[in-house]
Amino acid sequence: MWERLKRLFRSIFGGIIDAAEDPELILQQVIRDMRDQVPKLNESVAQVMSNEKLLEREVATLEREITELDSKIKAAIKMGRDDIATTYIASMQEKQNSLARAKEQLAVAKKASQQAIRFRDDYLLKMKRKQDEAMQLISESKRARMQEQLAATMASFQVGDAAGSFDEMREKINRRAAAAEAKMELSTLGVDSQMAQLEREVYNVQAQDALIAYKRQMGLIPDEPTALSESFGTERTLGPAQKKALE
Repeated sequence: MWERLKRLFRSIFGGIIDAAEDPELILQQVIRDMRDQVPKLNESVAQVMSNEKLLEREVATLEREITELDSKIKAAIKMGRDDIATTYIASMQEKQNSLARAKEQLAVAKKASQQAIRFRDDYLLKMKRKQDEAMQLISESKRARMQEQLAATMASFQVGDAAGSFDEMREKINRRAAAAEAKMELSTLGVDSQMAQLEREVYNVQAQDALIAYKRQMGLIPDEPTALSESFGTERTLGPAQKKALE
C-alpha cells in the first residue's frame, strides 16, 4: 500500500513539476551555475600553482645556501680549521638532502599545476560549448513558443464562436428567404392575382387592337376582310346580285 501511495504522489507531483518547468529558465540557470564554478576553479588552480612557486623558492634558497657552505668549507680548510670545515660539511649534507627532496616535490608540483591548468582550460572550453548549445536551444524554444501561439491564434479563428455565429445567421437568412418565396408563390396563385392578370391581358389585347386600327387608318396595313366574305370567299368571287344583297 505504501509503495502505491508513493508511486501516486510521485506521478502527481512529477506531472506538476514537469508542467511548471520552463526549459529557457533552466538552461539559463545551468549557464549561471557553470560560470559560478569558474572562480572556485581558478582558486584551486592558484593554490596548486602557489605550492609549486613555494617549492621553487625553497630549491633556490637551498641551492644558494649550499653554494655558501661550499665556500665556507673551502675557506676553513685553507685556514687549517678542519673542525669548522667538518661542521660546514655536515650542514651542507643536510641541505643537499633537503634540496633533493624539494626538487622531487617540485617536479610533482609542476605536474599537478599543469594538470590543474589543463583541467581548467578543458572546463572553460566545455562551458563555452555548453553555453553556445544552451543559447541555440533557448532560441529554438522561443521559436517553438511563437509557433504555438500562432497555431493557437489560427485555431481560435478556425474553430470558435464566430464560425458558429456565421452558421447560425446563415441558417436564419435561408429560412427567411424560403418563407418569403413561399409567400410570394401563394400570392401569385390567389383568385385576386388571377383576376388582375386577366385584366392585364384584356388591356393588352385592347391596346393591340387600337394599334392595328391606327395602322389601318394610316394605310400602313390593308383592311381586314369581313366575316361574311371570309365565309363565302373574297369580294372578287361574288356576282353583282350577291354584292347588292350584301349591301
